[in-house]
Order: sequence, then structure tokens, then C-alpha cells
Amino acid sequence: MPVNVGKTIAALRTANGISQQTLAERLSVSRELVSKWENGTRTPDYPTIERIAELFGVPADRILDKNDLVFRELSECVSAGGELPGETLSGIVNGFLRGLREKEADIFLKRYYFLETAAEIAGEYGLGENHVRSILSKTRKKLKKQIGEALK
Repeated sequence: MPVNVGKTIAALRTANGISQQTLAERLSVSRELVSKWENGTRTPDYPTIERIAELFGVPADRILDKNDLVFRELSECVSAGGELPGETLSGIVNGFLRGLREKEADIFLKRYYFLETAAEIAGEYGLGENHVRSILSKTRKKLKKQIGEALK
């Protein structure tokens, strides 16, 4: 059963007698962002989860398995696939990757096949983390559209 990230962060925080504000200060984020994590409207990136885990002395996978985070990102695309058979969906994704520019395809594969973080990818390409996230977001939208078109 997948771990509820927000509830886990809230439980760790309260068990350690730390307020949202204190946690936010220790992570250099806003208290509002911590609140969004805890109520489930946002999910921290994996490096932040690792920092939270370190603060509370627990393994990061107690808060969120890295694979779950990556698959959550992709779920919006694949859910567009409805009831497509696996081999059909696989063919669509492979064709989609072949149609991308080389850099986009490499970044997509590094994130979703090799499970690298946006920070790791940014370092490899000399890009900002936000630029990498933007590329990934746009690429996921393109994939969702292509899967949706295949259903028609």
C-alpha cells in the first residue's frame, strides 16, 4: 500500500514536537508549503524528502519510495491510456520517444527509466533544476496528448 506522504510528514513532525513553522525554517521553505505537503495538495521533491527523513532520523522510503514519486508524475499521462493493452501503450510510448528531440528524450529517460532527480539531470546538462522540471512537464503533456489521440 502506498505511503501517504503528507500524513507521514505530519506524524513525524508532531511525534518530534516540531511545528510546521519550525520544520519550514529547517528546510528553508515556507510554512504554507509544509501545510500543502501535509494536506496533500503538493508533494515535496525527492531531495527534500531525503532532507526531511534526515531531520527525523528515518529512512527516506518511510516517507516516500522514490519509484512512487516518479510513477505519480507519469500517472497523469498513462491514465489517459484508459484500457489500452500494455503492448499497445508500450508501442505508443516508444514511438513517442523516437519522435522527441534527442535532449528531450534523454531527459525523459533519465527521469522515468533511470529514476534520476531533476537536480541530477540539471547537473549533467548544465541546466537549472526548474528548466529540467519544465522540460519534463511539457514532455509529459505531449505524451498524454499522444496517448489520448491513440484512444480515438
